[in-house]
Parts: sequence; structure tokens; C-alpha cells
Amino acid sequence: MNGVLHKTHPGACGARWIDRGGGEEIVCSNPSTGGELGRVRLASAEDYEEVAAQSLRTFERWRMVPAPKRGEIARELGDALRQAKDELGRLVTLETGKILAEGRGEVQEMIDIADFAVGLSRQLYGLSMHSERPGHRMYEQWHPLGPVGVISAFNFPAAVWSWNALLALVCGDTVIWKPSLKTPLTAIAVQQICHGVLARHGWEGVLALVIGKDEVIGERLIRDRRIPLISATGSCRMGRHVARVVAERLGRTLLELGGNNGVIVMNDADPELVVRAVLFGAAGTAGQRCTTIRRLFLQRGIAPRITERLIAAYRQIRIGDPLDPATLMGPLIDSAAVENMRSGLERIRQQGGEVLFGGRPLGGNFVEPAIVKSRHDMPVVREEIFGPILHLIEFDDLEQAIAWHNDVPQGLSSAIFTESLKSAELFLSARGSDCGIANVNIGTSGAEIGGAFGGEKDTGGGRESGSDAWKAYMRRQTVTVNWSGELPLAQGIKFEL
Repeated sequence: MNGVLHKTHPGACGARWIDRGGGEEIVCSNPSTGGELGRVRLASAEDYEEVAAQSLRTFERWRMVPAPKRGEIARELGDALRQAKDELGRLVTLETGKILAEGRGEVQEMIDIADFAVGLSRQLYGLSMHSERPGHRMYEQWHPLGPVGVISAFNFPAAVWSWNALLALVCGDTVIWKPSLKTPLTAIAVQQICHGVLARHGWEGVLALVIGKDEVIGERLIRDRRIPLISATGSCRMGRHVARVVAERLGRTLLELGGNNGVIVMNDADPELVVRAVLFGAAGTAGQRCTTIRRLFLQRGIAPRITERLIAAYRQIRIGDPLDPATLMGPLIDSAAVENMRSGLERIRQQGGEVLFGGRPLGGNFVEPAIVKSRHDMPVVREEIFGPILHLIEFDDLEQAIAWHNDVPQGLSSAIFTESLKSAELFLSARGSDCGIANVNIGTSGAEIGGAFGGEKDTGGGRESGSDAWKAYMRRQTVTVNWSGELPLAQGIKFEL
């Protein structure tokens, strides 16, 4: 791959690629250089209808395939991704600006979730319950839900889709994917890989792709009554709109929205662990993760030491070409993101915060990561500024730190660094972190696929990936079988002629 994909790519694929493309053409740019990577012909309303109708027709057949057989196809999808790992990881880097190690890591995450899905295909368990009526058997079973709509964000242009798509696939659903218009080429490449595997088995259309504008494709997808579940990753503003529209038609939503993640550092913490975790968690992906560390609460005794070491570490961050293995931080996604960071730093200064390091624009979409000294009650601290800005906030005791930590609208990921079992357990208790993810002596980023991923409050409440997140993609059915030859009623009710 030479960094430029010269052709114009179709923006819709169901059982086949729709080459004509009824929408306009967009240019996909490299955030590192500003150069053109390729062009995509967006899907039209008519293209969406073709894909959605095909997805529904395919679901009616796919749902009857035994789940372990669906798992065999998931295995082949994982193998195909393994073969394409280096090239696909490089494309992720070219299109998002994240460093090459993270681009490859994202593809590895897709491979891992494919392996998880294979095992899951034999573990879609229901429960058996004892009936109070003689000669009756009660149990629950899980059935495929239907076509699932997946809306993904630019910062993880492939992995988050896979959390949804590969689980939905083994659950017996079909999938319609609307990726971010900032990263459509990765979506096209992933779709092409998966389409080849599915076509070999005669299952084109199980995984579909529709690239288009929100007002043309996004609105149709979330309003479509044929789509029982919408899984959406993005901003809180977007999530509120999706939730409202889907709820009006009594559909389901799985929302993965903003994060304003905090880390509490106690006086007894290991400074080496703290600095390494914060460096990756705050500056990795140029601060453009939903799990980025944005608030660092430092107990006063350790605060000067951690502050000094963090500033020294930040000075050593190599910023530049994300394809260079020595680079630790690439660019922001576009000029709007650069402006968002600039205005965020301005609000911090206006509200009494102090920039201790960084924050300067470096040309193009490159910026210095920033460390700022803030107060917990500054309004800007409650915002998710989607860039590499780290608030340092000093506190006295753990109860105070937990209260400040929880005093934001978002509730995705959190962590504490301490050698105290008592402090760790308080942080993990019901009166501790109010986030969906809580860690001890590791950062807020880098969640493993085996655990359910998601958050509370404005983060949306959704859960994806591991544990029992698969249940979101299926419908539960409670079954009672009467083999007694009589008809006793529950609760001892008598109703006889």
C-alpha cells in the first residue's frame, strides 16, 4: 500500500457492491499530510433501501443457520483479518493518524473478537426454571433479533464495528454498518475482506455497508422500523438524538458515547506505574479515545513528584509521522479538532486554569499534548474536550477525590493507583467510582475484549464485546411446556365451568 488509493470507491454493499453510487463524491484525506488518500461515492436514499431490504431478506434465512455453523464463518473472518493485518493496520494509520502500533493493534482487536465469537457460538445459553405446576417444564431461549444497525466513529474505524458485527453475526443477525465519513476507506477495506469470506459460503448480505451523510443515511437507519437495534458510538449529542428517535418507534439502542475519564493517585502509589499509564492513557491516539485519561486527581503528598515526572515524560513524546515506528503521537483527525483543542485551552485559562506544559499547534493537524493545573469546580473540567489535554487536580482524602471524580456527566472508565487494599476496595464499592469500568493500578484505556465495555450516565449505558453483551443482539423467549395432560393454572387459580 503506497498511501494513496487512486480510485473512487462505491459507498454501499449488501449482497453486492453498488457501483453506481447515487450520492455525491467525497475526498478522503490523510490527517498527517493533508494529501488525498482516495475518493468515495456516497450512498443515496435508494441505495440504503436496497441494502436494508436485502439485509432483511438475508436475515430471514441466516437466523435458521445453527449458531455453531455461524461460528465457523466467524472463524474464517478472523483468519482473513489475520492475513490482512499489516496492510489493514497501515490503512487505519493513514486514515486516522494514530500510530502504526495502534493501527495494527486495532486489527488485532478485531481478530480477538472473531475468536471470542467462535466460542460464543456454542454458548448462547438460556436458563431452565422449575415450574410450580406438575407436569410442566419452564425454560428460556434466545432467538436472533433481526438486522442490526451499527454507527461507528472515526477514532476506532474498525474495532468497535467488529465488537458489534461479529457478535451479532453468530447470534444470527445481519448487520448494516454506517461508518464515519472521516474514515470510510477502512470500512470499505474491512467490508471487502468480509464480503469475500461470506460470498464463498453464499451468504453475501449478512454484513452490509452504507456510507453516507447523516441526514440521508443516518436518519433513515435510525428511523427504520425493520432495524430492531441501533448500536451507535459517538458524541453525547449524537447519542441523545439516536436514543430519542429509536425510542419513539420502541426500538432498542446500544449507546457508547462520551467519556471524561478520571484517575485517582494516592500518596502510596507507585510513581513509575502512574507515569507510564498516564502517558499512554492521556496522549495515546492524540487524546482521541473515549477512554482517554482527561482528569488526574493527585493526593497532595505525591502531587509535586508526579507533576514533575509527567512534564519530563511529555517533553520526550515524539510527535510526527504515525508510520514511523519511533513516533508516539500522530496528528489530530482534522483542522476542526485542532480548533476544538485551542478553544478548550482558552476556556481553561479564562476559568483560572494554568497550562503547565504544551498545547501549542505544530502545523497542520499536529499539536503538543497539554498538561494543565485545574480546579475540580471549573465548568470546563466537566466537558469532554476530544484532544490531548490532561487536567491535574489536587485533593486531600479519597472520599473527596471520589466525589469530585463522579461529579461529571460522563461515566465511562476510571482508575485508582494505590498500594492500599482499603482504598482500592472503597473505589470499587457502590460508593466508589460510578463508571462502567473501574481499574486498579492500570489506566483507563486498553480494555480487553473479554469484559463488557461501556459506561453509565451520559456515556449511554450500553455494553459491547465480552461477558454477556451478546444478549443485546438477541431476543429472550420464556417457554412453558405442559406434558401433564391436564391444565392447572399458576398461583392456584381455579377457573372451571
